[in-house]
Amino acid sequence: MKEKYLVADEWNIIEEGWDPARQEGSESIFSLGNGHMGQRANFEEQYTGKHLQGSYIAGIYYPDKTRVGWWKNGYPDYFAKVLNSVNWIGINLSIDGEALDLAKVKVREFRRILNMKTGTLSRSFTAELHGGRELKVETLRFISMKRKEIGAIRYSLTPLNFEGSISYTPYLDFDVVNHDSNYDEQFWEGVEEHVGTQKAVLSARTKKLDFHVAAAMRYEFFEDGKHITLYPEMEKRARYAQNTFAATVEEGKTYHLYKYAAVVSSLHHTKAALISVADNLASDAMNDGFRQLLDEHTTDWAARWEKSDIMIEGDVEAQQGIRFNIFQLTQTYTGEDARLNIGPKGFTGEKYGGSTYWDTEAYCLPFYMASAGQEVAKNLLVYRYNHLPKAIENAEKLGFTGGAALYPMVTMNGEECHNEWEITFEEIHRNGAIAYAIYNYIRYFGDETYLADYGLEVLIAIARFWAQRVNWSTAKQQYVMLGVTGPNEYENNVNNNWYTSYIAQWCLSYALESIAQVEELDKTRLTEIFDKTAFDREKESEQWQHIIHKLYLPYDEAQGIFLQQENYLDKEQRTAEDLDPGERPINQHWSWDRILRSCFIKQADVLQGLYFFEEDFDRETVRRNFDFYEPRTLHESSLSPCVHVVLAAYLDKMEKAYELYLRTSRLDLDDYNREVHEGLHITSMAGTWLSVVEGFGGMRVRNGALHFTPKLPKGWHKLSFKIAFGGTTLLCSFGRENHMVKNLGVQKVKVAINGKEAQLV
Repeated sequence: MKEKYLVADEWNIIEEGWDPARQEGSESIFSLGNGHMGQRANFEEQYTGKHLQGSYIAGIYYPDKTRVGWWKNGYPDYFAKVLNSVNWIGINLSIDGEALDLAKVKVREFRRILNMKTGTLSRSFTAELHGGRELKVETLRFISMKRKEIGAIRYSLTPLNFEGSISYTPYLDFDVVNHDSNYDEQFWEGVEEHVGTQKAVLSARTKKLDFHVAAAMRYEFFEDGKHITLYPEMEKRARYAQNTFAATVEEGKTYHLYKYAAVVSSLHHTKAALISVADNLASDAMNDGFRQLLDEHTTDWAARWEKSDIMIEGDVEAQQGIRFNIFQLTQTYTGEDARLNIGPKGFTGEKYGGSTYWDTEAYCLPFYMASAGQEVAKNLLVYRYNHLPKAIENAEKLGFTGGAALYPMVTMNGEECHNEWEITFEEIHRNGAIAYAIYNYIRYFGDETYLADYGLEVLIAIARFWAQRVNWSTAKQQYVMLGVTGPNEYENNVNNNWYTSYIAQWCLSYALESIAQVEELDKTRLTEIFDKTAFDREKESEQWQHIIHKLYLPYDEAQGIFLQQENYLDKEQRTAEDLDPGERPINQHWSWDRILRSCFIKQADVLQGLYFFEEDFDRETVRRNFDFYEPRTLHESSLSPCVHVVLAAYLDKMEKAYELYLRTSRLDLDDYNREVHEGLHITSMAGTWLSVVEGFGGMRVRNGALHFTPKLPKGWHKLSFKIAFGGTTLLCSFGRENHMVKNLGVQKVKVAINGKEAQLV
């Protein structure tokens, strides 16, 4: 079920009319970020209605103690919280003693706009106060893409039918809470607070791990364009600092408050320098002025859109959906810091915790490869390489030995910090996604040196894990994979999940192939890797080959399908159409026991494997499995629709592909899963890009060339996008009949459209 309340527009997300019940969801949808920090679309002025205050800084987290009813050996000691940080946007207002609070005043002509082209959030409304006084409010906010530690606000007031006194209180507040704290604990301790005329600066540290963050503000005030000198009252207390000043206002005049904030952390500066750095940055921002900051910011966004934009002619909702997804992905991760990664909620909410899931490798990497280029994509892989020692430690905690690695389901620093048994210990297919990302990157860029420099060490450690995770079944006379959770999280602790076993088999094969590649590339380096990893080539290679040839992969001969797991067909077979819509999503209406016993699938599982390894299977095999599993799939994971779009388009099922494209591209905009108030589904947004480029554009990489088989949904007149590939940029434009790929650079590159190959110069 979807909810539509946003205006369809190609470049803007527009909310018209004030409905407090939608505020938390809109706070997520209208969020801003710049890869360094982000802010939910909370109001600047106080709001006593239901909302989720959220300001986040990349890389800053808190190890909240794991809270479980029954402790199990191997459980992670903590759950990494994405920390709500300093509230830097705050500007409280009082009109002749009456607080401006949208939960208490009458609101008319409310309009909120996220301009995706310029990366700005604007809001306007008329507030009716006591006595019939009317006040028009207009705000404009952005977080600078150019100056990563700066945010700026223009807050404008116009009394429409009265004169009086308005009190302004711009402030900084570190006295914040996390709604998802396990023990209702506050995570910040104040360090310093300083306040002066038209400025304030404060710093705080996390109670664990000793991350330090400082925030500084400056502000200036104008009456109808005239700068006004202020003499504010100043106040500070633990973790809080403010200025308060009063202005006598006249009917019909407009008053502008410009607030500039700097937010800096000990990830990028010394702790001793944080206060002065923040103060100087805020001062510089005010001296340069709102207009210059905004111009820098919009120029930066224009350059990013030039590389990443996708244009869909003939379908405004589809166009709005893909741009919203690209916009949020770009706000979340810019690839400039190899210590950072792509959190599932980005800077839009607290749910899930952690900054890294298998989503990055399985869904996000292709978007960044094609739109941001090789160095940004490589940083995502190096991030995992740097965490390899922790991945080996994670495996050791579960009883694995000899350098076997299990990458975490959820992490901040490489250590597992997810605390659900069926995920932490059983959803081990995540290991395969790490290996697949290495393969995908090398296939795309042709960078085989990555194997020698970084990749092979990771592949050996992952292969060792799979070799120990299987066991020999005397009954089957094959290796089996017991007690796992596949991508379908509506099935826990199953035996022989086809996808998990298939990707494990592939990992073993790819590790052996990679050893041979590195040997051909640099024998000395291969010897160094073998020495570093204590790799016994003869013994381990023989073991891996035996597993590859003898691994059990469940299959139903009668229907010609791969079984999601052993005994899947013992379940009562129903389809999603059999369900009462009132029971959807089932995870909000059914008991977990009932879900586990049902045949219903949360997201692509077998089909995830067919998506990754499409070239391993003929078209008819893909069709049989799609026709069987898609009707049983509820798409109640944000990661599900995109995989099905790509496969449906491949199979010429264009109505189904388009239906699921709208679901993935507008998952949050139309709140399909009734959970947008918790934050956006950032990583699945990369799946939306896959839906368009790999689904409707039919893009594949084969033998060093890009292949396209374009198939446009009904109603689309034209699809255009740019791809960074082979050291150049390609402009791809596909119409109903005519298709064109143009090389915008000087590097030669091979391209094929519908099987016809050409070298573009």
